[in-house]
Amino acid sequence: MRFAIPFATAVFALILAPPSALPQDSRTATEAIVRDYLATHPDEVGAIVRDYFIKHPEAVGQILAELMKHRASPSTSAGAAAKPGAESGVIRANAVELFASPHQVTLGDPQGDVTLVEFFDYNCGFCKRAIADTLALLRDEPRLKVVLKEFPILGPGSTEAARVAIAARMQDPAKYLAFHQELLGSPGPANEQKALDAARDQGFDMVRLEKDMTSDEVAATIAEDMKLASALGISGTPGYVIGKDVVLGAVGAPALKTRVKLARETAGSAQ
Repeated sequence: MRFAIPFATAVFALILAPPSALPQDSRTATEAIVRDYLATHPDEVGAIVRDYFIKHPEAVGQILAELMKHRASPSTSAGAAAKPGAESGVIRANAVELFASPHQVTLGDPQGDVTLVEFFDYNCGFCKRAIADTLALLRDEPRLKVVLKEFPILGPGSTEAARVAIAARMQDPAKYLAFHQELLGSPGPANEQKALDAARDQGFDMVRLEKDMTSDEVAATIAEDMKLASALGISGTPGYVIGKDVVLGAVGAPALKTRVKLARETAGSAQ
């Protein structure tokens, strides 16, 4: 296992760095290290990767998000993997479930002139950082409607946390954002116990919450969100729908604000 550190460094440098971030000679040398090591140490590579993801399950979502970004057009600003207009038909066909579902969390202005929908997972490292972007949008965009969709794709702990979160929304939507912030901001993997602790901290009725966790509403919410994400081609977190576009990855508050502005201008010009 003596090659584990340089090999892991090489792999994640290739995956997480955009093409422009590494000089061509460095990228070529790094690719050669990876190819040679894969060819000569296949079992060792499997052990390295398996051990890493057992210890860092949140990395799966981060890597998926980054891979989707780097497959986007090189001209896409701020590293955002966006599909401008490509999914507009799917968005129109699912508009009610996307923007006005009885199963969703709605923040900001419920009658906002633009709606931003975010698909997230409580075990996604990028989602943990992107909560600051959501809060910035809520602060700086008073006419924005923000919709949150549970998309628990990073293992059983994610599903457990989502079930608690949906029960929290069912009980008291006004307390949901504080719960959401605490759970996303807590260190380590999210699971049922950590989510229950966050709900208790925010003053939820725990007897009712634990009963609601097993309700049909929880199952219906997760099923609807999974169906929507699949239809939109969202397979990692966070994923956004803004106006007529799907935006993949934690692109940052400035890029999201630019998308909101564009959606607002597009809607205005269509009137």
